[in-house]
Amino acid sequence: METLQLDKTRFHFIWRGAVVGVIAGFVISLFRLCIENMLKIVKIVFSSGFEKPIWMLLLFLFFIVAWLVNAKFIKDEPNISGSGIPQVEGQLEGELELSWKSIFFRKWIGGVLSIGSGLFLGREGPSIQLGAAVGQGFGEKTKLKGTGLRVMIAGGAAAGLSSAFNAPIAASLFVTEEIYHNFSPLIWTTALSASVTANLVSLYFFGMTPVLHMAYSHTLPLLQYFHLIILGIFLGLLGLVYDKFTLGVPKVYSKIFKFPRWFHGIIPLIILVPIGLLFPSTLGGGNSLIISLGSHPTSTTIFLGLFILRLLFSTVSFGSGLPGGIFLPILSLGAILGGLYGSFMADIGLMPRIYVVNFIIYAMAGYFACISKAPFTAILLVTEMVGSIKHLMPLAVVALVAYMVVDLLRGEPIYAAMLDDILKKSKNSKVHGDFKDRLEIPVFVGSFLQDKQVRDINWPKESLLISIRRGEKELLPHGDTVIRSGDTLVVLVSHSERSRIRRAIDANALNQNNN
Repeated sequence: METLQLDKTRFHFIWRGAVVGVIAGFVISLFRLCIENMLKIVKIVFSSGFEKPIWMLLLFLFFIVAWLVNAKFIKDEPNISGSGIPQVEGQLEGELELSWKSIFFRKWIGGVLSIGSGLFLGREGPSIQLGAAVGQGFGEKTKLKGTGLRVMIAGGAAAGLSSAFNAPIAASLFVTEEIYHNFSPLIWTTALSASVTANLVSLYFFGMTPVLHMAYSHTLPLLQYFHLIILGIFLGLLGLVYDKFTLGVPKVYSKIFKFPRWFHGIIPLIILVPIGLLFPSTLGGGNSLIISLGSHPTSTTIFLGLFILRLLFSTVSFGSGLPGGIFLPILSLGAILGGLYGSFMADIGLMPRIYVVNFIIYAMAGYFACISKAPFTAILLVTEMVGSIKHLMPLAVVALVAYMVVDLLRGEPIYAAMLDDILKKSKNSKVHGDFKDRLEIPVFVGSFLQDKQVRDINWPKESLLISIRRGEKELLPHGDTVIRSGDTLVVLVSHSERSRIRRAIDANALNQNNN
């Protein structure tokens, strides 16, 4: 009688992911709680600033302290600057070597100070980097390295996003679709485990109400679906504008202000003062603004003014290098554009005004889908954050059209573009270490690798194909083994050569395909 053999690999990573999720859930929930309470105080002070100038003086002193603390942190650890998502992506690709101990407390404190001050920055990017730091720390403490350590980093990143937005399914998908770029079963099961437990902790802090809960009672009729195509094109074109602004502003900072990078954070904090005095309700990443627009849609002119304000100041805020993300600001800009489109169409009589709220929701998914080039994440994220599945079809149409427009115009994912920028400047872009690591390469439909025998591929000398994962089966490859679409190739490489060999394999496939 055969002895039952248990495969415990995924089980071990699932429970580890659950532990990371609990820890990250507490860390991010406290992070989120501090930001929300600080932002409330800042808005109250700005709202009564003309009547109580002493409060304004204290607030200005707080801004100076926030700048000085962040300047010191960024000078000591440049990788806490900005969102944090490109840095995590670089870690998972083997392009960056980061110290979680150096990043963790600086990102937490710096993020609270910069986002809580009212700048147009989001909490989700820092939450992802903090979650990844938790995962890395846990992995190192439990003696994991190589693939195992990266799985923990990915699980922690998913837990961070789940805690920030109470969106565990979208968080798991975002890690596989946008950050890891591979639907590895080990990654997504661990990410899902971490996301679910992190979300449970977050729900304990913030309750069951979805983050962007918007009630609407009118489902868009099929006769109005032509608007979704127009809206998708509109969002795709303006998504390219957002890319140009966001990626270009740091260069403008460097040309105009001849100071070190860590000094630039004072600029948006100075600009914040008049914005806060005149428009205190617009401050922050944008979640309260989105909810207010959904509850009380405004006029076309105000939607246009809000878009210009938030586009310009969100890029100025992010371009300064202060810790803070663009995830929520992108969603808020999408909501404003959806409201702008719906309100304009209602003004000229092409759409009933009762559907403006619908378009605010649809446009959030479309704008995020085209800028991040992660449409599946965009659809699920907005669905979980709004708390309704009634709009899945229109969300999918808008997201697909907006994504297609950006792809046709050769727009690249914004986080990938940011990572390229970081790698050009980073002193830590070479990962050291001689231990062996596993590189997973998915084979997509239409890939050069599809339907080729293993012996027909010109593999880099420093690599060894050790297995082919086909569904739930693990195949031992031979020279005459045929590679199929849907396979995942598992290649053994030196850890220090991981990213170079991945690029070499991609380039090899491209060159032979062209021949």
